[in-house]
Amino acid sequence: MQIALVNNERVEAFEGGRGICPICGAVTIAKCGPKIINHWAHFRLRDCDPWWENETQWHRDWKNNFPLDCREVSHIAPDGEIHRADVKTPTGIIVELQHSPMSDKERISREEFYKNLVWIIDGREFKNNFDIYHALPNPESELAKDLIWNKAKRHYDGSNRGIFLKLKEVQAENPGTTKANFGERRVGGWMHFMYEIEDELNKNYNGYHQFDWVKPRSTWLEAQCPVYIDFGESHLVKLETYDETGLKCIRYISKSKFMYDVMHEEKVENIAKKWFNITEWVDAQNFNFDKYG
Repeated sequence: MQIALVNNERVEAFEGGRGICPICGAVTIAKCGPKIINHWAHFRLRDCDPWWENETQWHRDWKNNFPLDCREVSHIAPDGEIHRADVKTPTGIIVELQHSPMSDKERISREEFYKNLVWIIDGREFKNNFDIYHALPNPESELAKDLIWNKAKRHYDGSNRGIFLKLKEVQAENPGTTKANFGERRVGGWMHFMYEIEDELNKNYNGYHQFDWVKPRSTWLEAQCPVYIDFGESHLVKLETYDETGLKCIRYISKSKFMYDVMHEEKVENIAKKWFNITEWVDAQNFNFDKYG
């Protein structure tokens, strides 16, 4: 744990410190030294929250981007169940930082418990299995509404550069075809390539890309709460569904924008939905990542 109660104050671990666990009230002792991350541990070898995982430097760095009062906040359900959230923002958004693989059962339990939850996943261990390919136009644009993309996949060079059909051409041969039922009907239309729409796509680009996750941690593809992957760069990679065809895609979101929204929006679904100048706010923050990378 990063936080314990000392004289009723939430404080970080300090050499020789003794405190109280904010959840169970048990005695904690400070573990400090040059070869470990300073932290609090229960005096008796147990942890009162079964969801808690051993903290890495990655966890600590992310937590330190938030005010102290937002870190390791106890969250109590109406039935009295209690867990310690990694981060709870002033607006009520829960941020869970996950380094280790997780089972479907545990993910579902946390999502049902916290509800207004967003995941940040440490993606550095599987970065070489996560390929990000060609850009996609804003799914709300008129351009995107007429395009049906071939799924990108490792070693499928053509699809990875961008191959698509046009819905109107498909409908000319198969009336009644929509993006939603496209996979159930006989395909028509002509194959098109990225170079045909590159200029128009650039005008309608807002961070979406095709991807292929080889040997995926599949629970994150099935998550009901938003999932953002941190590959150690200045942006996060959000897992999304692109359109009615069900095409899985990613969207780049800057860490600065993510931080602004989780601290100001009340619902996780509103993160990265509105765009305006946040430079003044970002400049005032002491983030430990590249703010404008």
